[in-house]
Amino acid sequence: MRELHRVNQFQRLWQLSHGETQRLSVAAMAQHCFCSERHVRTLLRQWQEIGWLRWRGESGRGKQGELTFLVSPEQLRQQLLTQQLDAGEAVQALQVLDLDPERLVKMLRPLMGGQWQNQSPVLRIPYYRPMEPLRPLQLTGRAEQHLARQIFSGLTRFRGNDVEGDIAHHWQHDASGRDWYFWLRPQLSWHNDEPMQAAQLVEQLMQIRQTPRGLRLLSAIEKIEAPHPLAIRIQLNESDYWLPQRLAHQFCLLPHPDFADIGSGPWKLTHFTPEMVRLESHTRWHFQRPLIQRMEYWITPQLFDRDLGTSCSHPVQIAIGDPDELDKLRSVDRSISLGFCYLAPRISSHFSTKQAQLLIALIQRSGVIQQLPLAEGLITPSHELLPGWPVPLAASDAIALPQTLTLHYHLPVELHVMAQALVPLLAQYGCALTCVFHDVKSWRDDSDLSQADVVMGDRLIGDAPLFTLVNWLENDPLWLPLRAKVLQPALSAIAQQDSAMQRSALTQQLFQQLMSDGYLLPLFNYRYQVFAPPGVEGIQLNSLGWFDFTRAWIPPPTAANTVQPLPEPVP
Repeated sequence: MRELHRVNQFQRLWQLSHGETQRLSVAAMAQHCFCSERHVRTLLRQWQEIGWLRWRGESGRGKQGELTFLVSPEQLRQQLLTQQLDAGEAVQALQVLDLDPERLVKMLRPLMGGQWQNQSPVLRIPYYRPMEPLRPLQLTGRAEQHLARQIFSGLTRFRGNDVEGDIAHHWQHDASGRDWYFWLRPQLSWHNDEPMQAAQLVEQLMQIRQTPRGLRLLSAIEKIEAPHPLAIRIQLNESDYWLPQRLAHQFCLLPHPDFADIGSGPWKLTHFTPEMVRLESHTRWHFQRPLIQRMEYWITPQLFDRDLGTSCSHPVQIAIGDPDELDKLRSVDRSISLGFCYLAPRISSHFSTKQAQLLIALIQRSGVIQQLPLAEGLITPSHELLPGWPVPLAASDAIALPQTLTLHYHLPVELHVMAQALVPLLAQYGCALTCVFHDVKSWRDDSDLSQADVVMGDRLIGDAPLFTLVNWLENDPLWLPLRAKVLQPALSAIAQQDSAMQRSALTQQLFQQLMSDGYLLPLFNYRYQVFAPPGVEGIQLNSLGWFDFTRAWIPPPTAANTVQPLPEPVP
């Protein structure tokens, strides 16, 4: 970058006196700037014209002149970074600046949160890790799942506990629950402004069904076709009244068939690198347009590696603004997650039902969760699976635990702390616990749990918690042994209930049985929190612990706080 090279040359001169006025010759300056004397004279003229310094030279070769600095290199770097942001080149600016963490934090601080640039509102969120590629069938991170729902649409979508139309505005089915029609909105558009075709949606749904995850989710589908440009027909081999919910699942978000990053949601993905993710509002979205024009995630691990604040350094605490000044941000919303971290005994000839219930009873009565060495206010012990679904107290018959047990668990880090706390607890009862950590966020098809006696994981629940729990039993590899023996008839019976109330009652009954029989113990829920600086409005937590990007807004700048124009870039 030419401008950065000029700043570096300027810095070499500035460092000679640390910004103090000095006397030196053009020849000496050329030596420090690694260029010719003629070029130094050109630089001095240019820098004086744009107000970087004042140079009073004297005629004659080798004569010294007076050099007075009017700005510092740090100020110039800040201006350069801001100019790059205005030009839409923030990633390039961050890459070429290549500063140490403390200097980077100082420069980024005024640029986070809500800003107006070129008469457009922009919201920037510092984030603690690179994002996974946004492929709906592969996402495991909570942030990525939220982003995918901002970028891609499905035939239906979740709205709280309900399901509503998205690309489809209405649907209907016959009396058997096996023949479904979904009516599409007219004049739908992809993010590249290409008109959306029903045949494209059919193609994408068929591709989803050919994947292992998609096949489990859509196992009842027999045929998908587009009998009309604004209609999708889905025929099932057995009734399945979860179909609208299945089509709202993350796996059924629909990218363009030829371009995996192009969707039809409220936000289009315009930049995706390990350093930055940028979204811009989709002007032809089929619902109300977002109130902010651009969203940016700045992937800056340097901000979080030196105890500079929490910001998004923990995934359940989101700070829109400078992480080093979290105490100055206001808490705009908080909630308890519906999702939970859980413990799941795998009952076998080695580990009986009574022993699994004893293990659960020990955890419930020992207070081990309350004593975990975690940040205050981060988690809360689970007393309900869902609101109104109490976790039963396990029986503790006079029976011994196995001499050895093997625990397999994955992220988040709180489960590592939990695993370490269980080792001495079980040792008190003559059981040696071996812990095996999997560096993943959820159990995958290739996860080997064959040697696990106990499993711990994180069950993320967004909208439609009832369906999410059912889908967990249907799809997660954790439940594969039990699914084949016990669960499948019950799950099929639930799916074939036309009545939503009956599906809810049967689902609650199934999970109460799993908890009572020692197959499942919810451990703790997270306390979601979001912080924002003054001037960012419309922030409200959703069920994933993020906020609806389409409703956030930034008041326009007033005359009192309008930013002064920046100087022109150095030629």
